Amino acid sequence: MFTGIIETLGEVVRIEREQENIHFTIKSDITSELKIDQSVAHNGVCLTVVAIDNDIYTVTAIKETLVKTNLENLSLNTKVNLERAMKLGDRLDGHIVQGHVDETGVCKGINDQDGSTVFTFAYNSDKNNITIEKGSITINGVSLTVVNSKKNEFSVAIIPYTLEHTTFKSLSVNDRVNLEFDVIGKYVARLTQVQ
Repeated sequence: MFTGIIETLGEVVRIEREQENIHFTIKSDITSELKIDQSVAHNGVCLTVVAIDNDIYTVTAIKETLVKTNLENLSLNTKVNLERAMKLGDRLDGHIVQGHVDETGVCKGINDQDGSTVFTFAYNSDKNNITIEKGSITINGVSLTVVNSKKNEFSVAIIPYTLEHTTFKSLSVNDRVNLEFDVIGKYVARLTQVQ
């Protein structure tokens, strides 16, 4: 489980394909604290550390993960948001994040609001994912609050600190992002469909 509070940025230094899998090697300032078999969220995608070598480590994304996320778009030198799994007893500063991406969305607008930046995203409403006003959403692993919820679109307002310390600073209109909708909202939506 994660919180959506990004610890640091990593840099993709190697990409290797093996059958339908992709091995991503990441350079990070937290590598020395990692261990083999540990879960780390990469742009919101929970991946397992499979190798460590000095300040770099490797994770593997299988076909299922690649189909549902934007990881296949990563290239050499790309920055990724990193968060290690939450420790039991830690503060939950963001919200409950599983690291299981529901779908990708597309950035439709970026507007400076004189102190914050508003990003607007569109997603596929056919998948029954929902957002609600002032509800939680995870975008590329970052826990955020929805400020404008529509049927297949929502916005979030980013403070300057978050903009500077995550991959939001390099996000452009038409970029694909990983979306994990609020787990509690997903269960409520599922229960109402069953009845």
